[in-house]
Amino acid sequence: QVQLVESGGGLVQPGGSLRLSCAASGIMFSRYDMGWYRQAPGKQRELVAAIISGDTTNYADSVKGRFTISRDNAQNTVYLQMNSLNPENTAVYSCNAALNDYRGTFYWGQGTQVPAPS
Repeated sequence: QVQLVESGGGLVQPGGSLRLSCAASGIMFSRYDMGWYRQAPGKQRELVAAIISGDTTNYADSVKGRFTISRDNAQNTVYLQMNSLNPENTAVYSCNAALNDYRGTFYWGQGTQVPAPS
């Protein structure tokens, strides 16, 4: 019943921009901390950006100043605006929803591909 569906990945020119979206259903969205993660082949999944309680945000050092995370609780959607893209950003990007309850409840989307720019 819980679904997180990412969209917006694609091919861009070096230095170009993309905006990723993650639409959630089956959860009380405003109660969840939301994050964007990425995983490249042969590498571990890493946190890219998160928006947590009180709309506090944090970012990986490698994307600070270039990526922006935001959320629209009325649309049950979290966004990741990615600027100044380069091949080092190539990965599958996934969104995560975490309730931060005592059970450690969390959910993952299937991910969306961001290929190397041409």
